Amino acid sequence: MKEINYGTDNIIIKALENGVSIIGLTRGENTKFHHIEKMDKGEVLICQFTEFTSAIKIKGKASITTSEGSIISGE
Repeated sequence: MKEINYGTDNIIIKALENGVSIIGLTRGENTKFHHIEKMDKGEVLICQFTEFTSAIKIKGKASITTSEGSIISGE
């Protein structure tokens, strides 16, 4: 059985305000929330896509850095 590589690139998220929400969304036919993190200003989360996580939703002002570049959410 061939192993599927879901990606090894990290996503670095730094909260630029209190109360930033990071929401992991599942893979499959029915996308569902499977993990929620609340971050305070200055906190950093390093994450990546997995066999369970197909999308990450960020609510609030945060700096997001990937191998593709950087962006600020919530502006």
